[in-house]
Amino acid sequence: MQSTLLEHVYENCQISRKRQTEAVSGAEELIVLLRQFNVEGDRFVDVFVRAHGLHRTDMNAVAHVWRAAEEREPLTAGELARRLSLSPAATTALLARLERAGHIERRPDPADRRRIVLHMRPSAQELAHAFFAPLGAHLRAAFSQYTREELDIAADVLKKALQATTQAADEAAPLTSEGAAIRP
Repeated sequence: MQSTLLEHVYENCQISRKRQTEAVSGAEELIVLLRQFNVEGDRFVDVFVRAHGLHRTDMNAVAHVWRAAEEREPLTAGELARRLSLSPAATTALLARLERAGHIERRPDPADRRRIVLHMRPSAQELAHAFFAPLGAHLRAAFSQYTREELDIAADVLKKALQATTQAADEAAPLTSEGAAIRP
């Protein structure tokens, strides 16, 4: 299924094969750079995932739990399942793995004790911070040459790129659900 999906993406890519060999500019250059950034980001995260015996989905789950904590928004197993496009059974297995590994814990929501929310364990936060802090330092150094106004524009571009990617993922989800593959 995955190769069929990748073939579909490749064949329907915004940049034609002929233009791939030519210089690209403007929006197309940003798309290419975002694609390259995504690949390098995945490569960096994979180092952490392999070193700690995690699955990529485990890491994505931990990232969602961490972000929810930063935003002070409780995250339930159901919401995590929605964000990761996982079934309830797969989410239960994922959370059990992360609890056994000591990365997360489930606690009653203080606002509604009938509800269970997910929390990062301090040891997991320390581990992730130690690994990802150098990346943050490299990114801050790379961004330091730009003015606040330039960074605001870059942030706006990235927010719009994130919205577009989220929309594309939401639109693609029904095409790949229940084992159905995208067909050209």
